[in-house]
Amino acid sequence: MPLFVILIVVSLSFYIFYKVKEVRSRAVYEKNWIGTKAKMALGIFLLSFGLNEFTMVEDKIQLWIAIIFSVYGLFLLVKGYKMYKHFLPLAIEEAQNAQS
Repeated sequence: MPLFVILIVVSLSFYIFYKVKEVRSRAVYEKNWIGTKAKMALGIFLLSFGLNEFTMVEDKIQLWIAIIFSVYGLFLLVKGYKMYKHFLPLAIEEAQNAQS
């Protein structure tokens, strides 16, 4: 489906963007915060890839691969969101302390 292909390309682009941004960041909490955004983008990539595989299932192996990709992508998305909520206030505080 074209929707999943667009999601795959966009989320992979965001993953690469955030990984490069994470490597270039010097602040510890900001680096972790940006890394969680990369983790969520990777989760969306794997989830959309798995859902795209569901639309073209021909045998059991392909079905299991689609299930594994979808479940792992959903896990990364949820885990990344929880980590994002954890690191956001710490990154804000770190940025405010750096300005002072």
